[in-house]
Amino acid sequence: MKVVVVESPAKAKTINKYLGSDYEVIASFGHIRDLPAKDGSVDPEADFHMVWELEDRGSKRVSEIARAVKGAEKLILATDPDREGEAISWHVVEALSARKALKGIPIERVTFNAITKASVETAMRQPRQIDQALVDAYLARRALDYLVGFNLSPVLWRKLPGARSAGRVQSVALRLVCEREYEIETFKPREYWSIVATLTTQDGGVFEARLVGADGKRIQRLDVGDGEAAAAFKRDLELATFAVASIEAKPARRHPQPPFTTSTLQQEASRKLGMAPAQTMRVAQKLYEGVEIGGETVGIITYMRTDGVDMAPEAIVDARQVVAKEFGDRYVPEVPRKYSVKAKNAQEAHEAVRPTEMSRLPKQTARYLDPEQAKLYELIWTRTVASQMESAELERTTVDVAAQVGPRRIDLRATGQVVKFDGFLTLYQEGKDDEEDDESRRLPPMKAGDALRRERIAATQHFTEPPPRYSEASLVKRMEELGIGRPSTYAAILQTLRDREYVRIDKKRLVPEDKGRLVTGFLESFFKRYVEYDFTAGLEGQLDRVSNAEIDWREVLRDFWRDFSAAVGGTKELRVAEVLDALNDLLGAHIFPEKADGSNPRACPTCGSGSLSLKLGKFGAFVGCSNYPECKYTRQLAATGVEGDGEGTSAEGGQPGTRVLGNDPVTGLPVTLRDGRFGPFVQLGEAPTEKGAEKPKRSSLPKGLSPSGVDLEKALRLLALPREVARHPETGEPILASLGRFGPYVQHGKTYANLGKDDDVLEIGGNRAIDLIVAKEQGGGRGRPAGDPGRVVGKDEASGRDLVVKAGKYGPYVTDGDVNATLPKTLSAEALTLEEAIGLVNAKRAAGGGKSSANGSARGRKAPARGAKSATQAASGEGGDAAAPKKRAAAKPAAKTAPKRAAAKKAAG
Repeated sequence: MKVVVVESPAKAKTINKYLGSDYEVIASFGHIRDLPAKDGSVDPEADFHMVWELEDRGSKRVSEIARAVKGAEKLILATDPDREGEAISWHVVEALSARKALKGIPIERVTFNAITKASVETAMRQPRQIDQALVDAYLARRALDYLVGFNLSPVLWRKLPGARSAGRVQSVALRLVCEREYEIETFKPREYWSIVATLTTQDGGVFEARLVGADGKRIQRLDVGDGEAAAAFKRDLELATFAVASIEAKPARRHPQPPFTTSTLQQEASRKLGMAPAQTMRVAQKLYEGVEIGGETVGIITYMRTDGVDMAPEAIVDARQVVAKEFGDRYVPEVPRKYSVKAKNAQEAHEAVRPTEMSRLPKQTARYLDPEQAKLYELIWTRTVASQMESAELERTTVDVAAQVGPRRIDLRATGQVVKFDGFLTLYQEGKDDEEDDESRRLPPMKAGDALRRERIAATQHFTEPPPRYSEASLVKRMEELGIGRPSTYAAILQTLRDREYVRIDKKRLVPEDKGRLVTGFLESFFKRYVEYDFTAGLEGQLDRVSNAEIDWREVLRDFWRDFSAAVGGTKELRVAEVLDALNDLLGAHIFPEKADGSNPRACPTCGSGSLSLKLGKFGAFVGCSNYPECKYTRQLAATGVEGDGEGTSAEGGQPGTRVLGNDPVTGLPVTLRDGRFGPFVQLGEAPTEKGAEKPKRSSLPKGLSPSGVDLEKALRLLALPREVARHPETGEPILASLGRFGPYVQHGKTYANLGKDDDVLEIGGNRAIDLIVAKEQGGGRGRPAGDPGRVVGKDEASGRDLVVKAGKYGPYVTDGDVNATLPKTLSAEALTLEEAIGLVNAKRAAGGGKSSANGSARGRKAPARGAKSATQAASGEGGDAAAPKKRAAAKPAAKTAPKRAAAKKAAG
């Protein structure tokens, strides 16, 4: 018997079927070991000795593999074909060796970039040994991320209250977003005018020509800078005679883009499908690992973590055959296309992301896939096939027009483009992050010397615009251009920035939150080198040299640690006043923007004599008056144009101030947004000064709603809770929606039902509310409403059991009545497929899990796949915060005493 180790159970099942009964295929479920989330896991004093420990599920996986290899003929490591996959294989061997389970058993390493029978069988015939250089690069990267996270995050906590974490690559990505926002805020619009003449040819064709010169001088886009100059040009052109001065038509060719890399796939899926990078990778993982088509589970795309743009020769041949069959021989280029990598520091030469079989057309596979999978597969297929199609043939025409008014000549120009042969454009055209002017307009026939008739002259005022905010796609593109991060890290980095509430998504654009700008400002002030783009890219280059066996990995760590540890040590004596001075200067344009009337933006609006500045307290940063305690004015960082008076807040205590949203049209009372002990909330009116007086109405913010996204309308809707959304179909009594201690819910009498993660307490409709209440009421039992009956996903043919997805106390989970498995965050309860459900339950059963509590207890939670890092990995990896687990652990004792404090407070009145 030969034992094969792969990463996921889905792959294990399929590959076992390909290899037959002589093989036993076991899944490692990603990494089995990690660095403990505590100090000392990487020891610089011991030449960066690393302490590894088996994760909870890792021990069971190692035991299962050890049992299988006992007496086995061979151990074959078939983890993914990248650095992480190489590292997982190394960890498996190290863990088995520690248990003395190998005892001379031959070990082979095989890789395949597609889960098809041919790819797997070919890989088995070409074994090799573990590539130690790739493992060393992994060790260096892992140690670097740990050292940055565990040393930099605590500095942030001590010197910048409210900050969550810093990471080696995460912080650089955040800096990109914050710098773009600074460019936007400091941008000074510049006025300019465009002059466009609408002209008619002798044959009646109409076209537009733009002003490009006058009196022998060239006129650029911004040269006509005011209305007076524009009016003068318009006046002369309305009196001018027009003629064609010259025509130039040039042939041009547009070539197709190469097939997808990880980065370009994420960018294009974001542009065309609206998928976030993390979502794209989750769906691509399913397409790679296998979907059921015609009763057979097959991988329909190649491995999706790659920098490569090349394709296997047989894939190129298949693509050309598909082009000929679907579009005709005219669309097949004479010579097959070859592409080369342009990205900095490209990883190992993997194939591009492509279909495993080009003849598997999207229209043929759509019925076997869910909507997300079908859209992404079609995108990958079209890009791949188009990459082997003939170029598009164009004709670009430039017409120069002379306008004569007396002795003065004014020059205008019209441009157009005609597609003579569409080539690959008949199938695919790459999207753009920011739309450019359409140059594909077609010009009517004309020749030099032809007279033209003026239809109208338009002078239009414009203002230059700031650069656009980054979308997730354009940020990934920029990171790739700078050589920051790697394909497998982009999705995790973006998700971490959102999870830490450093950025938010607004109209598909990344907007930095104040918390993120403070972190960036702090790092730029005191750790500038480590958020420099060149430094981070250079470090990636060093890691690539390690993977090429050019330098020793510990040498890279020694060079980094020498300066980094000194920089961390230099902050020990850093005073809060120094931090505030640095942030006040660096973030001044954001915190204190110029006022329209030219008055001092730092003048206190309450006392008039004080100066506003940034202050730090236990709840984070806020703006306060220099005349404290006489003047208690405070506000949040971002100036909103509507100031608060800070009443009831404490500058000394550090509670961020009040933002006035407006007045309630019914009561006339002010509606304010405030930060409290337990998070932001909205309030109607002010707290009374008399004892026993009625407290003002308040409402906390639902999870996921950022304070920056709250306006007067939304605040009034929150303050109006609870609201009636429906009447119960049997009792006729109202069903209310509201916010409670444990989040949003709907209520009917004494029956309460929590809202799902996709439900909005302000938007939930009657039908959904009734469904939740009725589901809660069904089953009863000792007067207690039953749990969520769930949604039947389908039947597991192997066990004959129905698989049901339910909402549990710790999140959604799937059960077969015997085993409960919590859904990872990467999967949606609403979109969970039968195959995914079977995989989760089988994985839980294989890990030794039995039936847990009916609400889906944490014991039933499936460990995250490698794409979704474990708590420790996410904490200390490139997108994470190594010190976060430590911080959470420190908070536990306080949590235990919270009920006692609350009881004492209540007893004291």
